[in-house]
Amino acid sequence: MEVSSHSISQNRIESLDFALKVHTNITGDHLDFHGTMAEYVKVKNSFFTDESMKLLNRDDKYVEFNYKNAYTYSLESGSSFKLLAYTMREGVSGVVQFFDEVEDFHSPMYGFFNLYNILASVAGVKLLTQKPMREICEVVENFAGVSGRMEVISEKPLVIVDFAHTPDGMEKVLDSLREKDVIVVFGAGGDRDKIKRPKMGKIANNMAKHLIVTSDNPRNEDPQEIANDILSGIEKLEKVDVILNRKEAIRRGLELQSGDDVLLILGKGDETEQIIYDQKFHFDDREIARELLQNLSK
Repeated sequence: MEVSSHSISQNRIESLDFALKVHTNITGDHLDFHGTMAEYVKVKNSFFTDESMKLLNRDDKYVEFNYKNAYTYSLESGSSFKLLAYTMREGVSGVVQFFDEVEDFHSPMYGFFNLYNILASVAGVKLLTQKPMREICEVVENFAGVSGRMEVISEKPLVIVDFAHTPDGMEKVLDSLREKDVIVVFGAGGDRDKIKRPKMGKIANNMAKHLIVTSDNPRNEDPQEIANDILSGIEKLEKVDVILNRKEAIRRGLELQSGDDVLLILGKGDETEQIIYDQKFHFDDREIARELLQNLSK
């Protein structure tokens, strides 16, 4: 289960015992609730202060934890589970070491961050089951990924849907496709952290070939005002379109694709609704992309 900073802060998990606590990373999010990054980090780290078994990303500069019953994983630092080598050709592949066990794995998933996710998953299964590393790594290839997380909708043209909705999340996703020309469709949620909006615009502008700013879940905010907040982080708007109708924004992205361009649709992932004021309307980025691809191929 996922444990949010809200649930930690509000003591909603106090009655639960965890066989294993896993830390992936700590990035700026929910600052509208916590107030400051320092408070957010403090709350997240408080989850790892007890003596229960825990698994932590050693490469995260923010993480602090009780060393009792702690295991770590890393691409860059000394750790319990160490990634010795990796490649990002045709998915992600790597070699992981745990004490005297050294095994390789391959996954069809895209994204540099998925190396961390796979490493954490392999380590978690090892700690909980004590199965041989070879047996665990062999089945990694059978897992195609989590719905709405770097989910490939089409190979040719390459269309990917991802839930990334924070500056750090966007940066990680875009960085994982840095060898490609990326057209990115994204917005920002209404009634949520406004500080991140210009940061998201700046990151997308620095890392993508073309930007299409659209609506996410505007809730009670004016979608144009949300878009304006995003645009305030972009110095030059030559490669930016603003299309508030999300379906039309995705259509525009598909129309702009050429050659090996990647269309990256960010923010909603596997969500199946769009929230406008207090109304929820059926909307699924994956369904829309497939529908438009089918129509464009006719």
